Amino acid sequence: MIERKAGAATSLRTIVAASPILCTILDRWTSIDLPDCWLSGSAIAQTAWNAAFGLSPEYGLADIDLVYFDDADLSEEGEARQVARIRGLFPDLPLWIDAKNEARVHLWYEAKFGYPITPYRSSEHAISTFPTTAGAVAIRPGTAGLSIFAPFGLDDLLSYTVRPNKAQITQVIYEAKVARWQSCWPALTIVDWHEN
Repeated sequence: MIERKAGAATSLRTIVAASPILCTILDRWTSIDLPDCWLSGSAIAQTAWNAAFGLSPEYGLADIDLVYFDDADLSEEGEARQVARIRGLFPDLPLWIDAKNEARVHLWYEAKFGYPITPYRSSEHAISTFPTTAGAVAIRPGTAGLSIFAPFGLDDLLSYTVRPNKAQITQVIYEAKVARWQSCWPALTIVDWHEN
């Protein structure tokens, strides 16, 4: 579902508007031109944490994730072409930009993580399986301003709470992410895997 709570959505839009990196990507959105595409994942959460803790907008960001859904081309080569094209659009950004075709994730997931997943039906379906509730947030320009997709709402994101989304990940994956994030943002509230 698209996030509809006006106060939380307004807070996130304010945070995004203050980020030169996220704004650069959103300002060039029409050039990205990928089907069912969203700017998603940890970069949004980390930008919100940076705003909350008085850090620079780019602090701790490892990369920027764009997810899209193109079930007409499930090839690794097709995805690699899109990744190269997208990176060429942002030579001025200091971060790695990754673009993942969520329609093909099931083809490589087991080899990387050790267990199979069913194919995603859309980018939104994929985002709904992201490892944490705070990171399962995506944005893109819309006709009425910034569109926000937040299947778990924005409360965890805006209260700096990291909670596992057990739809797909394992405890090991969750705890590895938490360890990195705690080293950068020690004031986060971390929900233990077994408490959720």
